[in-house]
Amino acid sequence: MESFTWNYIEHPVHSVRQTPPHAEDGRDQPAVLLVHGFGASTDHWRHNIPALAARYEVHALDLLGFGRSAKPQGLPYGGSLWRDQLVAYVHERIGRPTVIAGNSLGGFAALAAGAALQNDCAGVVLLNAAGPFSDEQKPPKGLGAIARQTIGNALLKSPVLQRLLFENLRRPATIRRTLNQVYLDRTNVDDFLIESIRRPSLDRGAFGVFRTVFDIPRGQPLDELFAELQAPLLLLWGIRDPWINAPGRRSTFQRHAPAATTEVVLEAGHCPHDEVPDQVNEALLRWLSQLEVSQSTSSPEGHG
Repeated sequence: MESFTWNYIEHPVHSVRQTPPHAEDGRDQPAVLLVHGFGASTDHWRHNIPALAARYEVHALDLLGFGRSAKPQGLPYGGSLWRDQLVAYVHERIGRPTVIAGNSLGGFAALAAGAALQNDCAGVVLLNAAGPFSDEQKPPKGLGAIARQTIGNALLKSPVLQRLLFENLRRPATIRRTLNQVYLDRTNVDDFLIESIRRPSLDRGAFGVFRTVFDIPRGQPLDELFAELQAPLLLLWGIRDPWINAPGRRSTFQRHAPAATTEVVLEAGHCPHDEVPDQVNEALLRWLSQLEVSQSTSSPEGHG
């Protein structure tokens, strides 16, 4: 696996790439770009990159503000920044149609980038994706609901409280406890994973990025992005995810996702790609193979 630094808007971005063993393999197939969730990094794809790279050219990067990438102050952290970062990476570093797969926050960024890329997106894979739907962005009704939201927002925007939260959340014991809550099978909640989350939190600028979480714009609603997406879509669910009420969220996705969407449901939590990687890799490779078949039969050459 090759690690390298790619510069985006004059800031260093940590990236990795692995290609099939034989150079000719994967040349005519779409590339794959993997996008981590909040607080994670390229390390979270440790069990996926080698398996996918047996057949496809696989890339992963650390979003600005996370992992080994820069964490500059003053950037407008949020969906638009990360969407544009992914679009630029596909154009500058990959240069051909790409399947973008993302977990949690990375799922939202992957969907937004896939919609923006249009024909340069070969497909989108969402693994327990974050992001709001239009009807979830409506303001609260009633004085009680408004008061609760206002007081809650005021508390969360307190610099003192934010610092206390940050210091607690980056403790190894807290990281392990949090992961144990969202992994059904805790086998892969190991020291490597905990350190891969803790280490970037020590970087200068990490607290500044953390503080922006409370002010990040909610971004374009998922239903609007689904309507704009021209590429095939795979929804891959860790259905026992306690953070997002996965069964209820899956129903909402089913109401809004494109008609030809494929779904795979796994007995796993919020990060199925790391918790049950063999199952996720098998599902991804099967879907990617079907994608190639459908693209070859729909192309002019496929009708020959």
